[in-house]
Amino acid sequence: MALAQARHVQDLLLKAAPEITTEIVGIPAPGDRRSRVPAVRGARVFHREIDRRLLDGRVDLAVHSMTDVPGDVPLPEGVTFGAYLPRDDVRDVVVFRSGSPLRTLADAPPDTVVGTTSVRRTAQLLRYRPDLRVRRIRDAPDPADRLDLLDGDSGYEALVLPRTGLDRVNTAGRAAELLPLDMMCPPVGAGVTGVQCRVRDTDIADLLYRIDDGTTRTHVAAERTLLHGLRGHGGSPIAGHCHTLPDGRLSLRGMVFTRDGRHVIEVCERDDPDRPTRLGTRVSAALLRRGARALIDGPPR
Repeated sequence: MALAQARHVQDLLLKAAPEITTEIVGIPAPGDRRSRVPAVRGARVFHREIDRRLLDGRVDLAVHSMTDVPGDVPLPEGVTFGAYLPRDDVRDVVVFRSGSPLRTLADAPPDTVVGTTSVRRTAQLLRYRPDLRVRRIRDAPDPADRLDLLDGDSGYEALVLPRTGLDRVNTAGRAAELLPLDMMCPPVGAGVTGVQCRVRDTDIADLLYRIDDGTTRTHVAAERTLLHGLRGHGGSPIAGHCHTLPDGRLSLRGMVFTRDGRHVIEVCERDDPDRPTRLGTRVSAALLRRGARALIDGPPR
């Protein structure tokens, strides 16, 4: 999926500036090595390695899924996000194993085994259907790998995955059910590809500006301010989604869960379209006042 994102960015850059030359340089993620390093620590190590390569000039750009960028670690000095691509669909989907008679989660009988990759999905699934058996998937980093796992002898009847991941590997046809946002609030940065560059490289920054989507940048600013205020990362039971209302104002919904979905704190606030960071700060502060820290720091599962 990372390669598909990088190629998409490459295509956009070449359309914006046909005279440039580009090369994609792959950097293996911890999951690609089947490492025993915990996922959160592995993600931090991975992003530090990318930052080092940017700062020392080995690469000029870095392409990220914004859901993977930690909120509890600041960007190093000299690095910035020069572009955010237009946001893809943020919703999650249900995929059933090949040959399953099920078509929706509502059809699933008690004790149906459902796999997912995040504590956020686990908590919301159990909130909706506490009678399901939700299991974490840890050794299948790519959507195609997860589908192979589902169709094999893993014991899963269904998986809940991000729709955008299936789209990027051309397997969207496997999605049986699209989960509404009021049931499954997405993670911060869902559906967003971000492109990092060095602050000092003004020519590259100007090039990235041509492919930057201002609305997405505003929404990401609100969401990541929320995540930073909660000191959250990819392993935290946090959901957050910003969108623009018909009147032009921003709406930000933030949620924090216990990992079993039994306890939820939810805050939704609105603010002016030019105040995304203020909005994110307000929502994170309100969540913390209501006890979010205890839920975030709860025992892992």
